[in-house]
Amino acid sequence: MSKRNASKYKLDRRMGENIWGRPKSAVNRRAYGPGQHGQRRKSKVSDFGIQLRAKQKLKGYYGDVTEKQFKRTYQEAARIKGDTGQKLVGLLEQRLDMVVYRAKFAPTIFAARQVVNHGHIRVNGVKCNIASRRVLPGDVVSLGEKAKEMALVIEAQSLPERDIPDYVAADGTDKVTFVRVPTLDEVPYPVKMEPNLVVEFYSR
Repeated sequence: MSKRNASKYKLDRRMGENIWGRPKSAVNRRAYGPGQHGQRRKSKVSDFGIQLRAKQKLKGYYGDVTEKQFKRTYQEAARIKGDTGQKLVGLLEQRLDMVVYRAKFAPTIFAARQVVNHGHIRVNGVKCNIASRRVLPGDVVSLGEKAKEMALVIEAQSLPERDIPDYVAADGTDKVTFVRVPTLDEVPYPVKMEPNLVVEFYSR
């Protein structure tokens, strides 16, 4: 399991963007980097720096997955015929914790991973506690009985700042079907993501 050891909103401030579109993000109040040098004038960023930043932003958005997992996902995307950037996003959107987040079963991607790890999620009726599990088109993801009453889940379902995307079909409030692997323009990112720069980063 990937665990954040620092505040997740520090990533927002380092990138200077509200990555998850959350109203509580510190970048809404302080649009400069964290730490004592956060307000100093920014120097020109190299091509490598731009690519690295794009990778950190995409990796952070998906719950700060480990570098090993993220690189493995990229390598798998590179082996699939077609646009590698599009395939990378598609594979990341197929992660079980991300489908749980998209279904509004959890308020954040980090909470979604916790819900999965604690065994509150069923895939096609079978309990699954592996957050990185690949969800395939046609798979049904549902909440366990205990999870339906959890305050965390009820809070997530009432959040006004995001909707369930078209590629995740809701069946009531406790069950969704993963309809298809989305393309980049279908994914509801609150900020611009540039997977093509991530491909350039790993292709060096």
